[in-house]
Amino acid sequence: MLRIVVLVSGNGSNLQAILDAVAEPDFAAEVVAVVSNRPDAYALQRAANAGVKSVVVDHAGFADRDSYDAELINTIDSFKPSLVLLAGFMRILTSDFVRHYSCRLLNIHPSLLPDYKGLHTHRRVLENGDTTHGASVHFVTEELDGGPVVLQARIGVEKDDTSDSLAERLLKKEHQIYPLVVNWIAEGRLTCKDNKPLFDGEPFDAPLQLDEL
Repeated sequence: MLRIVVLVSGNGSNLQAILDAVAEPDFAAEVVAVVSNRPDAYALQRAANAGVKSVVVDHAGFADRDSYDAELINTIDSFKPSLVLLAGFMRILTSDFVRHYSCRLLNIHPSLLPDYKGLHTHRRVLENGDTTHGASVHFVTEELDGGPVVLQARIGVEKDDTSDSLAERLLKKEHQIYPLVVNWIAEGRLTCKDNKPLFDGEPFDAPLQLDEL
């Protein structure tokens, strides 16, 4: 059984998608803990509703990023996870943290990486007049939003879209692809070696696409 710790900062809709997925009887994974850097994150209530243990490691109580991430590692490792998921965890992680969880750390980002790394992706897509937007699930490396992408989902940009409407429509795709990637890992289909993903034992460079599966 794949043991998962999920890191959150806010509403936690992707956390909810993961919790719903692992509740299915044929999903060989369990969320053993939810960890937040914010004590007011609604995601903590989602964890409570699902009967999952939650822990707050408030970044406000630490002098610097290194000391915070060291405590975060101690907290996560106490649950002996096989996989750590970032689900709206709004902190830049130190190199030591990322290396510690090499090939065990996943993130979902609301853009078609490598385009639009960082924040405000929906607004930037609209400002640039793009006709396509999307979301990417990727392994985390020391480069911000730069790790190898496993799976992407796309949506069209409509002429009357706003940042909010794009975000709302894209979330539905995010809630599909994040649990799917986790399930591949639970089934042993998706593995990672030296920060290189392998699918059914074969390396791949281009991200898999949801609409092509």
